[in-house]
Amino acid sequence: MGRPPQIFAASGLLRLPPGAAPRKRSVLMEHAVSLTGVRRARICYVPTAVGDDPAAIAAFGQAFDDTAHTVTHLRLFPQPNHADVRAHLLAQDLIWVGGGSVVNLLAVWRAHRLDAVMREAWEAGVVLGGGSAGSICWHVGGSTDSFSDDLDPVTDALAFLPYSNGVHHDFPDQPRRARFHEYVGSGLLPAGYATDDGTGLHYVGTALAEAVTSAEGADAYLVDVDAAGVVSERPLGAQLLS
Repeated sequence: MGRPPQIFAASGLLRLPPGAAPRKRSVLMEHAVSLTGVRRARICYVPTAVGDDPAAIAAFGQAFDDTAHTVTHLRLFPQPNHADVRAHLLAQDLIWVGGGSVVNLLAVWRAHRLDAVMREAWEAGVVLGGGSAGSICWHVGGSTDSFSDDLDPVTDALAFLPYSNGVHHDFPDQPRRARFHEYVGSGLLPAGYATDDGTGLHYVGTALAEAVTSAEGADAYLVDVDAAGVVSERPLGAQLLS
């Protein structure tokens, strides 16, 4: 029996906690791989949001060079590096989308008709995952720093998941929480889920199955608005991953 449609949408750690040593692979990444249910996963990294930066591609591959997993990447600049992009993506166990500009990601994917391929892969049981831009893209939208640190709304993401998404919700250098509340409260974005740094949301189908975190004290939240326009934020009690 095949896997159900799954998405793991995360906020990676923008800053390591004081005294924490950098890891070869993040705990969130390990959790995403575990969702495939296979010991030797086929993982494809999609770095569109950083313009297919060669350094990002190399770093992702090196993070798995001590494992039995098979790691590839999908490059779209200046042209796809796979003759049959659809076949390559459908053959994966996990597609991981890196962070960066979600606005640029969506534009390039649509130009390559990758939005339809990603939906087909998801429905076929390939686990879709990613951090930051790679989290927002699967939802209706969220707030983005694709244009500036003022955090503009993006409302035309892929909407595989019928919710808005706030990432890096507790990041102190940008008004992440305030902007997300503003956009949900105004009706510009629907109710949705937000994640602190180091926290991820695991969806099975379109239902939230669990929230997990790699950071002590971090959480995920349901952000909603009532009939009077009052925004509420409910912590979900994210499970701490070992």
